[in-house]
Amino acid sequence: MGILFGILYGLSCLTKVVNDFNILLIGRLLGGIATSLLFSVFESWMIAEHNSRGFKEELLSSTFYKSSLLNGLVAIGSGLFASEVANRWGYVSPFLWAFSLLVACSTIIATQWNENYGDSSSSLLSTLKTSIQSSINDPAIISLGTTQSLFEASMYTFVFMWTPTLLESTDLINVQLPFGLIFATFMVCVMIGSSIFNLLQKNLKPELLIQYILFLSSICFIIPFLFNNSFIIYLSFLCFEVLCGCYFPCAGTLRSKYIPESIRATVMNLFRVPLNLLVVTMLVNIERVSNQGIFLTCSIWLIIALVYYKVSISKSQELIKVNK
Repeated sequence: MGILFGILYGLSCLTKVVNDFNILLIGRLLGGIATSLLFSVFESWMIAEHNSRGFKEELLSSTFYKSSLLNGLVAIGSGLFASEVANRWGYVSPFLWAFSLLVACSTIIATQWNENYGDSSSSLLSTLKTSIQSSINDPAIISLGTTQSLFEASMYTFVFMWTPTLLESTDLINVQLPFGLIFATFMVCVMIGSSIFNLLQKNLKPELLIQYILFLSSICFIIPFLFNNSFIIYLSFLCFEVLCGCYFPCAGTLRSKYIPESIRATVMNLFRVPLNLLVVTMLVNIERVSNQGIFLTCSIWLIIALVYYKVSISKSQELIKVNK
């Protein structure tokens, strides 16, 4: 599946050289499928490989932290590199460079990684059915899935909205913003967040840390609703990126703890369906809702995720006690 990710995303990149709407639409479809694989397959493979090699379970948090930290570093370098090659050879050139990296990625996976077949005795339909039943019957799984859907829906909405929100700040009208530099500062904050997670996870359980992340993230999105000052809004965006850096290793640790290995990738992709529906619904209605209203909605999503998580995780802990 990791190789399939590289193939699909590579084909998506190649469609950018064709000046045809239908081809570009197919490219976006391939990119969407590849993105779902990106955020599920590699995490599932890593956890399975971790367990198969007999590593200690507590080392998973460290792996997730390092992954998030390196993601931030690579994102900064990629952003700067893409900006440079786009200035030299045009806006399509970064996609061609990405294609070459995807080919290299797929080659490394094919030649260096061990295959993880999961439960090869189960059919696709059987795995899907088991995943849905497990999600319904286990409060911990559905609470983690709901948290993933609502937090990441807020995050992806933020990705679309931070640029117009800063541009429409009353003190930045007709000001040319350095978007590449702003993006780089966001990625630095993600790295800071992952480092903060690494420090906190030694003394704070991820079940509690995720609640702090949800609460503080909701506050970050209330600020653009309440204020129209670019500096205050920018600071709130930086704080949210720090929380994103905490969220990804924290959520990964929780999924490795509560979601069985045999259904983990399927469950993660199931909850990407409501995630994408929320983002699409928001973007379709973007002209009817103000930027402030969009951030208020994201803040409400995060509060809902927090409340539902607290209730569901309490039920899960009660079930564990009963079963014991």
